[in-house]
Amino acid sequence: MLWEVFFIAVGLMMIFEGLFPFSFPNAWREAFRKLILLEDSQIRFIGLTSMVIGLIILLLVN
Repeated sequence: MLWEVFFIAVGLMMIFEGLFPFSFPNAWREAFRKLILLEDSQIRFIGLTSMVIGLIILLLVN
């Protein structure tokens, strides 16, 4: 059961991750051009913020 939930989560993540580049390839490319200009600390902050929001969502759902 645990592995099933894990693979469902990974599959959903891949679907959501693929929606933007599939639907808007030019905007996706431009976003990456801007992303490479950021400092490491800024990228880490974005990653941390994303993880915290995800954790909050999981806690609210459960």
